[in-house]
Amino acid sequence: MDALRLSTMRCDGTVTVTVAGELDIATTGQLRAHVAHALTEGRWSRLVLDVGGVSFIGAAGLGLLIALQRLAHGQHTALYLAGVTPSLLQLLRVTQLEGHFRRAGP
Repeated sequence: MDALRLSTMRCDGTVTVTVAGELDIATTGQLRAHVAHALTEGRWSRLVLDVGGVSFIGAAGLGLLIALQRLAHGQHTALYLAGVTPSLLQLLRVTQLEGHFRRAGP
């Protein structure tokens, strides 16, 4: 099991949460609480989830991404995914969620 590691950076109206490790039923609560706390620390126009370090994402992790998008929207904050790996992109395509998320960066 690859423990979840989270870090947060704030700059110019954007809060970026970097996620590394496994995103599954055992770790989704930790990420949800971390993001909820980050969103309440200020007014953010963008929330960027950098998922480039995620080594595994399960069904609970996918569900959490949708929940976090709703949470951000409720705070008038747009959620973006950064660092989307080819395997995560394939998973988003297979589950028909690819168009559901905005992508940050190139």
